[in-house]
Amino acid sequence: MSDLTNTLEDDTRMASFGDYVQLMKPRVMMLVVFTAFAGLIAAPGSMNWVTAASAVLAVALASGAAGALNMWYDHDIDAVMKRTMVRPVPAGLIPRDEALGLGLIMSAVSVTIMALASNPLAAGLLAFSIFFYAVVYTIWLKRSTSQNIVIGGAAGAFPPMIGWAAATGDAPLNAWLLFAIIFFWTPPHFWALSLWTSKEYGKAGVPMLPVTHGAKHTRLQILLYSILLLPLGMVPVATGLGGYAYLVAAFGLGVWFLWAAIRVFMSKAGDDSEIGENDLPHAKRLFGISIVYLFALFGVLAIEQGLGLYFATPFVWGGLS
Repeated sequence: MSDLTNTLEDDTRMASFGDYVQLMKPRVMMLVVFTAFAGLIAAPGSMNWVTAASAVLAVALASGAAGALNMWYDHDIDAVMKRTMVRPVPAGLIPRDEALGLGLIMSAVSVTIMALASNPLAAGLLAFSIFFYAVVYTIWLKRSTSQNIVIGGAAGAFPPMIGWAAATGDAPLNAWLLFAIIFFWTPPHFWALSLWTSKEYGKAGVPMLPVTHGAKHTRLQILLYSILLLPLGMVPVATGLGGYAYLVAAFGLGVWFLWAAIRVFMSKAGDDSEIGENDLPHAKRLFGISIVYLFALFGVLAIEQGLGLYFATPFVWGGLS
């Protein structure tokens, strides 16, 4: 009797505040807000703390809006995959139309706050990032091409540029470098995840790279992107954005990331065999390392710039900030 009562309570449970938080993908939001804040801190000049806080709030709301719109559209494939079927929309806790409405309202509010708090460029970039994630990636690319995460990864690369634009009103080379680092970081980060969830993506009909080209090709692509990421992460030192602390961090983190990618490449992670299952920890380890890499790299940059621990290196080209 108690089991039946618990089942009925679960079936009739109303959405909680936590369910609405999950609708906005809080883990993704944390990374988005952090990189946007790092871009804001790394930008030259100073910014009123109220204005800065408003800009960061706008980015957080925009990230939540994009997450809600993503869950609204992906309700069907989320319901098929174990990793996502517990999300509030496929679980039946939040209606689809409510997720859509909340996503649209939050989008409008976030862009309005950014426009009032900073400048039109930052507001425009913020609006475009929401559109890119919700429409270009979620609605178009995700279900149509194995390069979905490569092209769609641009949506997650915008935050530091938005933060920079909010502080200065422009987006120079250094802002684009921060964009590029996240852009090239995204494929190996997400493909590491897809190596151990490829069967679920295949069942849901999502053409992730391991599904369309196999695990071996995916491991090669992870390695190639990781090789490119190592020198790219150190380029800000040459432009004067990063100092010696950043150089050490970028090199150390990049080597760590690359070593993890080499381990994945040499394994059979994602292969449809018993050996592949045993090698999946390499892919999971790379996924975890990739998150630490981005947080640490942008954290060092923000600390170095924010606390005035910047010392120009002999590699500076100059005039590019």
